[in-house]
Amino acid sequence: MKDETKANPKKPTKRRTAAKKRGTKAIARAKAQVEPKNDGTKPILSSSLAARNSKLAPSSGTKPIRDAEAERVALHILSDSTGNLAQHMLMAFLTQFPREAFALHHHHFIQTEQKLERTMASVAKLRGIVFHAVVHQHMKQMIERRCLELAIPFCDLTGRFVEFLTAASGIKPQPDIGRLHHVHASSYHQRIRALEFTLEHDDGLGLDTLHEADAVLVGVSRTSKTPTSIYLAQQGFRVANVSLAMNVPPPRQLLALKENVVGLTINTPQLVEIRRNRSRSWRLGDTNYNDPRQVNQEILWCRRLFEAQGWPTINVTDQAIEETAVKTMDLLGLKVAAS
Repeated sequence: MKDETKANPKKPTKRRTAAKKRGTKAIARAKAQVEPKNDGTKPILSSSLAARNSKLAPSSGTKPIRDAEAERVALHILSDSTGNLAQHMLMAFLTQFPREAFALHHHHFIQTEQKLERTMASVAKLRGIVFHAVVHQHMKQMIERRCLELAIPFCDLTGRFVEFLTAASGIKPQPDIGRLHHVHASSYHQRIRALEFTLEHDDGLGLDTLHEADAVLVGVSRTSKTPTSIYLAQQGFRVANVSLAMNVPPPRQLLALKENVVGLTINTPQLVEIRRNRSRSWRLGDTNYNDPRQVNQEILWCRRLFEAQGWPTINVTDQAIEETAVKTMDLLGLKVAAS
């Protein structure tokens, strides 16, 4: 007689059978997502599984479709000379746009059809926008024709202005590539002499001939005296600059001048930061040179000196040297000579 205490195995019920079938089907579906097909092809992931894997999979080392440079719009500047005019014009326009929106590509001295073709081939690879400032009408037409063929937007930076001047004045233009940088004897040598004078009178040098300067820039250390002086010299002005220190009496030759002197001032926080950066480049620690209290005392002392001498002043805080130069010219009545 069989032991009745042993439980008989449970008979399969309809519910258990249905659950088992569902489990079997789920396993089959999972295998179908990753197992190879009968034709030997690679595993095919379902769209949902592939999406999950793409988020979790480590980087394969390939570059993204669009990197930082690709996301910037390429601006091509084409010129038959140095390109300075076109660059200055375009840089002025770009101040109205986000700083990192565009990537500039310069193409200089395009004076032959062969070089223009090579340039346009380069433009075709990068795409973007073309700005050109060439003199001859034939080259203008070639650039515009190639841009139309490539479906690349283009803009002539000089053509409309020349046409306007022609119509308004009645004077016919005479295209000449070299005219913009023509070495006019008098003005060219004037600029060379001005630059030589400025270099000979940098940072307190040449005090005995300080009175010969068209402009004398004075201020404490790191107030942009030298770069502003050189910029003005390139315009043809003889400029000297003298650095002032609170504990050192200003040169008598400087104090004797009542005209042509401009004092440069700056806000204390910015000067402290500039001097700290300079100290780091020199691998020096913090000293009185970049101590905020000391710097503030220097600036106050300098301003009192300017006021006592009757010298006009310019605050160069957050100001480009071009702005400082123009303000200096306005204060002293300096005019750029015509070429």
